[in-house]
This record gives sequence, structure tokens and C-alpha cells, in this order.
Amino acid sequence: MNYSVKKIGQILNATTQIDSKIVTGVSFDSRKVKSGDLFVALVAENDGHDYVQQALTKGATAVLVDDRHQIDSKIPAIIVSDTLLALQQLGEYRRHQINPKVVAITGSNGKTTTKDMTSAIMGSQYITFKTPENFNNEIGVPLTLLTMPDDTEVLVVELGMDRPGQLTTLSELVSPDIAIITMIGEAHIEFFRTRENIAKAKLEITKGLKSQGTLLIPYDEPLLTNAQVKQNVQTFGQDIKDINSSSSKTIFTYQNTRFAIPLLGRYNIMNALAAISAGILLHIELKNAAEALQHFDLTKNRTEQLTTSHGVNLISDVYNSNPTAVAAVLATLKIIPATHKYVVLGDMLELGEQAASLHACLAETVINANVDGVYLVGPLMNKYLYPILQRRFDSAHLHQYETDQLAELIKDLQTLGENGDVILLKASHGIHLENVVNALVK
Repeated sequence: MNYSVKKIGQILNATTQIDSKIVTGVSFDSRKVKSGDLFVALVAENDGHDYVQQALTKGATAVLVDDRHQIDSKIPAIIVSDTLLALQQLGEYRRHQINPKVVAITGSNGKTTTKDMTSAIMGSQYITFKTPENFNNEIGVPLTLLTMPDDTEVLVVELGMDRPGQLTTLSELVSPDIAIITMIGEAHIEFFRTRENIAKAKLEITKGLKSQGTLLIPYDEPLLTNAQVKQNVQTFGQDIKDINSSSSKTIFTYQNTRFAIPLLGRYNIMNALAAISAGILLHIELKNAAEALQHFDLTKNRTEQLTTSHGVNLISDVYNSNPTAVAAVLATLKIIPATHKYVVLGDMLELGEQAASLHACLAETVINANVDGVYLVGPLMNKYLYPILQRRFDSAHLHQYETDQLAELIKDLQTLGENGDVILLKASHGIHLENVVNALVK
């Protein structure tokens, strides 16, 4: 990014002042401003206009402000009616200026892992940029577009969603050539009520999908396969052969090519096949895709495999959680070869009025996983799942903690297991089991 204040004003059809300054980056957090940045004063819980001076002190070249706030005439500025809308318009301009092929990914689970896999595959033959961390909302997506290098050939962008209409906005913003829906689960069911409504909202990703673009969907999800979509639709997940899992990787054959991914679980095979399918559409050779997936950069807390100081293997999947995701990861735990296996389950959030039944319904899945100990964290797990598990586990093998008792949980887990044993941790991010993981691997 290398725009003058005047150029940004022209792009946004906005008023400017001291418009000769050059902007080389963008930030909406005054604490993280770097020299050359455009500071975007967003109005949310905190009003960014209150931090304009702080941003300038940190090195901001100019500020993007709205016309309801007075700004010193000596400050380089772009003045608009809505700073969030202006940020999105600026991101959209850059998307079309650089004009990479765009792969957009959404789904109730697996979108970040699929993003990482897709980026690795595309990077084997193209200059590729991907969504940093979890910058997948109305603010994060335009920031991704604006931080994309000038020479980007393929952009892999993650699109999040927690309400109807959100994916329409984001899809139209990035105008994808390929769109992927990883799966339909219960994430955000508090707001959508049913999986059918979730599927309908996920399909909004096609609103900005180019008319000649392709939507990739799992072959075994009728809520998607039966949907009416104007663009080309392809399914992924079929014709997998020779699946074999070890404690550190999953191996499978697809189209006569052997793949080995450093992740566990059939659900991660599905994520890989979504990424591979996108690669095929952009003419990536399967041998290059296979090589890329052997070692790729995985965003933190997405099914990470770690080891404690005394050799216990940790499976950390603590960024989000819902019943479908828990069932998938417990099915993976069941087939891992280990002498002893333990599971730490934190509350699944944003399930609304269905929270009681959806937590209780995990009982059979937990029991069938054949674990040696269960550690439950949070009021929902303790109220709805714990009483059912009490019928099958005695007090030595079933434990419960409140969300403010993570220190006690850490202490109990630090002495749990021996070399080669496995502890799985799964929860919604709001439970903050990442703090437990960090303590165990110190």
C-alpha cells in the first residue's frame, strides 16, 4: 500500500487536508500504529476519534475520521461520513487494483485450518497472501485487503459470520473466484435457531462470487448440496482411500496421490480436500499440493499438537466449539494409539436456548471415546453434562471446574499422564483454555 492522502480522498470521494502525505499501512488500534500508517478512527464501544493524537504520536502519517468530529486543520486527514464504510471501500478498491485470484472460505468449523492449507497449496505455485490470524469480520477483511502485498497472485481470505447479511457484505467486498463452505455446525445457533438457517446464511458467500466462479461444498451436507446456487458448484470429500492415522499425522490417498497432513481426524481430511479442490481449480499439480500439506503454518489454537515437559501429548483445539466439532475431535482421539487418554471440555458458547440439550447430548460421544478421565470446565458443562457422566465415571475419573478455577485445572493436569499419553482440550474461546495449554507446555 502506497497511497497519498489525496489519492485516498479521490478513491473515497472524500474531503482531505494536508493531502501530500504518503500512507504505507493502516491500523485501527492506536496502540499498534506504525510509522506511515493511516489511523482509522472507528466508532464502536470506544470512539477511535479519542485516540487520534495517540496514533499521531506513535507515527501515523494521516487519519481517517468522520465528519461528526472536529479535527485540527494541521493534521493530515481524510474526512468521511462513516469510517467503517470508508475502510471497506478502500479495501475493495485495493482488491480490484491488485486483482489477484481470490479464494474465500467460511464454515461453522475448519475455516481457519482450511485457509492455512489452501494458502500453503497455492503458495507452491503462486505468490500467495492469506488472512492474518482471525481477521475475518467487517474490520478484519478490509484490513487483509489493504495489507496484501502488491505482487499477490492469490489471496486466501477467511470470512466469519454471526448474523444474517454479514457474509453478503464480506463476499461482495472480496469478490471471490472460488468460495468454500467447510461445514454446517451449530456455531451461533443462538442467533440462527436452526442449522437450516445457518446454512442459508453461509450460502450468502455466493452473493459476491463471480458469475463464472465455483462454490466448493462438502458432498455429505444436504443443506448445501440441495441448495439452488447460480454459480458452478463442486463437492469435495468423496473418493478418499487408504486412510491411516498415527499420533502425529493423517495419511490418505486422493486421485492416486498420497497425502500426509500433520493433523489428526477425518474432519481435517475434509479440510484438506477443500483446499486441494481449490488448488485443482487454479491448476495446482497434485504432487505440489501433497508436498505443501506435509508442513504448513497452522494458525495458533487450531488442533495444535504440543508436548508437555514430561512427554504427554496435548491436542489443543480451544478457539471455538460446538457439538459437531466436539464429536469430530473425540472420534479422532478414540483412534489415537496411547496408553491413557484424557479429555478437557469447556463450555460451548452461543448456543442460546439449546445450550442445555446440546451440552447434555455430548454424553454418549464422551463415553464412546473410551477416555481414562474427563475434566469439565464452565457452568454449562457442569450443569448439563456432568450429572449424566456421573452414571459412568466415578469421582476419580470425572472432574469439574468453574471458569475462574483454571489455576486448579492446570495444577491437576500438570501431574496427569506419562510419556506418550494424550490430553485433548476443546472449548469455545471465551473459556480461555489457551491459558491452560500455555501453562502445560512451558
